[in-house]
Amino acid sequence: MINNIAIENELKKSYLDYAMSVIIGRALPDVRDGLKPVHRRSLYAMRELGVFYNRPYVKSARIVGDIIGKFHPHGDTAAYDTIVRMAQDFSMRYPLVDGQGNFGSLDGDSAAAMRYTEARMTRIDREIVGDLEKNTVDFVPNYDSSLVEPSVMPCKIPNLLINGSSGIAVGMATNIPPHNLNEVINGLIALIEDPNITISELMKIITGPDFPTGGLICGRAGIREAYETGKGIVVTRALTHIERSKDSKKESIIVTEIPFQQNKAVLVEKIAHLVKDKKISSIAEVRDESDRHGLRIVLELKKDEIADIVINQLYKMTPMQKSFGIIFLAIVNNKPEVLNLKEILEHFIIHRKSVVYRRTAFELNRAEEKAHILAGLNIAISNLDEVVTMIKAARNPQEAKEGLINRFNLSEIQAQTILDMRLQRLTGLEREKIVSEYNEILIEIESLKTILGDETLIMEIIKEEFLDIRDTYGDDRRTEIVDAADELLPEDLIAPEDMVVTVTHSGYIKRNPVSLYKSQNRGGKGVTGVKNIEEDFVSNLYVASTLDTFLFFTNHGKVFWRKVYQIPLAGRIARGKAIVNLLNLADGERVAAILPVSSLDVENSDKTIMMVTSSGRIKKTDMQEFSRPLRRGKKALTINEGDEIIAAHILNGNSSILLYTQKGMCIHFHEADIRSMGRAAAGVRAIRLVGDDKVVSAIVVSSDQSILTVTENGYGKRSAIDEFRIQKRGGKGVFGIKASERNGYVIDAKQVKDDDEIIVIADSGKMIRMDLSSIRIIGRSTQGVKMINLEEGEKVVGMDSVAKDSSGSMEDDSEESN
Repeated sequence: MINNIAIENELKKSYLDYAMSVIIGRALPDVRDGLKPVHRRSLYAMRELGVFYNRPYVKSARIVGDIIGKFHPHGDTAAYDTIVRMAQDFSMRYPLVDGQGNFGSLDGDSAAAMRYTEARMTRIDREIVGDLEKNTVDFVPNYDSSLVEPSVMPCKIPNLLINGSSGIAVGMATNIPPHNLNEVINGLIALIEDPNITISELMKIITGPDFPTGGLICGRAGIREAYETGKGIVVTRALTHIERSKDSKKESIIVTEIPFQQNKAVLVEKIAHLVKDKKISSIAEVRDESDRHGLRIVLELKKDEIADIVINQLYKMTPMQKSFGIIFLAIVNNKPEVLNLKEILEHFIIHRKSVVYRRTAFELNRAEEKAHILAGLNIAISNLDEVVTMIKAARNPQEAKEGLINRFNLSEIQAQTILDMRLQRLTGLEREKIVSEYNEILIEIESLKTILGDETLIMEIIKEEFLDIRDTYGDDRRTEIVDAADELLPEDLIAPEDMVVTVTHSGYIKRNPVSLYKSQNRGGKGVTGVKNIEEDFVSNLYVASTLDTFLFFTNHGKVFWRKVYQIPLAGRIARGKAIVNLLNLADGERVAAILPVSSLDVENSDKTIMMVTSSGRIKKTDMQEFSRPLRRGKKALTINEGDEIIAAHILNGNSSILLYTQKGMCIHFHEADIRSMGRAAAGVRAIRLVGDDKVVSAIVVSSDQSILTVTENGYGKRSAIDEFRIQKRGGKGVFGIKASERNGYVIDAKQVKDDDEIIVIADSGKMIRMDLSSIRIIGRSTQGVKMINLEEGEKVVGMDSVAKDSSGSMEDDSEESN
């Protein structure tokens, strides 16, 4: 039977399968142990072969045979190249293979054939493969299911950061620089002690990459960008000093450290070519004096030449200065993900918690098994004469075992252990030893159970292990970080200036300097702030500094950050840029609320941010939780399927909240009824909804202003805030307006005052703008008055207040204002 298959579908499926295989199975490291599959399999094969750091070296060919024969069915070259790189102290900050023989050099020399070299594990490897036998990680079948291999290493060391990784997958690449072990461990400890630590605070501890070849990193802007966003570029330079000849007439530039991954021979050759071609005319001679004691390139200058000028020429024209592009891309839960510095550390701590918990559970199970056996031996010792008599009287071992089980209520294992017990254990000293061992194991069991029941103790164990690793393997930094003379952060280029930020009803945003306008006297004719466009108008207006931050909350529960200076400038009468083009929104995702906050508030404020969903859930979160932005956004609230955020507000600790549902129910409660929760929490119930009702409005009651309610059939009313009594959160609430057949469902509710203006919009595009002073305040239980005349089939779809923009309050200096 022949099945017809569209070739484009087959190619798409096959290529995606291939891409995922490369991404997951070859090119990218796991965030937990920092190893790619070939590295992990190589270390595991060496462990199984028993070539530990304190054992004799083994031929590399023997190790490669085990790797490709048992776990990694690819070419022997790939496996041997992996071992070679892990043995090179100029490639790995903390080598994972101890090689003997020619394993390559900084000049680009390749390693000797695997039949000539020997290798074994390094001492630090025991911190990677240790505890594998204690059920700390899951094992998976190897390629032919004849053996098993670990899916990840238990790994006590933060290998992803200290050794880095690089790889090119399909459509993505990773390039993680190595770091100093002391700094990374100190950063992990700081994160354990303060989970809310910021990336800026972590950067005071983990100052930047630390390359095995040393050198200099110029500037911190690239490091900061990489640590905050997962991507950045750092500039690395060779380390030089100047030596003067004995007659002090000539100087020499001495290069002792070169940028990471730079070929020394190629560098020397490049400099020599520049000298030969007279592109650098100040150098008289180039010599490579490197030996087994270290790198030394001598650039002898001509008489009276200035060394600093030559060094700058070398930085510009040779690989003595290189850019290192950082991409913190790793596999997280079987998916590639770009991470910032804190997220990498958090994932490693989560991994260590899992390993310590599983190791403790394993040790508890083993201790309980041992206690079970010792309990049986204890019973036998306590009834020694009777036990001996029963065994002597039994016709065979099986009868003796059954007799012991029935007489002393023992298990088969306990009875068999008693039968296997050697006679020497019946001496007085041995009996005391069994009792003492039994009491000790009971204490150990209790201790292990306490650890499993207390996460604080697990974190203390992790912290102690980190300290031990730091003390054992830590060393000084090799790469020095220096300030770039021309380094400026984006904020350094932005002058603090007050801006008018306008947001339109249909989702356009822009900013203009306040200086574009000037104050008018009362009664002035004003100017146009945004040109009137059918079905759109300015709904919100903010005055904020260029360095302030806007938080954009989406209906999917995410929050995005944008500095005011990142909001596009637009002409005074232009609408600006669509918010959906400013943020990285998913399909069906839209902005539900915008909150402007000053940088000072985000870092230090005791204010909270409240979020409300259509299903009646509410949550408030400390504002500091929103102080660490990601350009791709972060989770602000866990949203259940079918639910969405409808509002977000800033609370000051003394506010009350009024919620309105589409069926006219409302509830008024104090914010103290809501406890603060983390960003990932789903919140608590604010109102108990009946049937298919949903929340359509959330108001933070700031004064005694009235509440305006508008329904889909064009009716509305204003009610005094006193009509809505304070009650406890979570109730059904009271009627705010009758959602009758005449009124229809509630569309929106807002807090308003007499001099406000609102616009009511119908689904046909019809709009009406009205002054609220014409709508009198009436009781809560009334149905309201007609606000807009609708044709048959028309429905109101929105209501919004009109921002007091430029009209009547500002004017500019152009001819339009004259």
